[in-house]
Amino acid sequence: MGITTIGIDIAQNVFQIHGVDGDGSTVLRKKQASSCSALFQNTSGL
Repeated sequence: MGITTIGIDIAQNVFQIHGVDGDGSTVLRKKQASSCSALFQNTSGL
């Protein structure tokens, strides 16, 4: 199943992305330093 809901946490030092499918199962979890310009680099399925 694909991603149905995405949550984004934008803190001072990091971005955190959390994606879940229709069943509530985690299908995407990313954590990047906020200084990174390519947040979704090498992420397939988006």
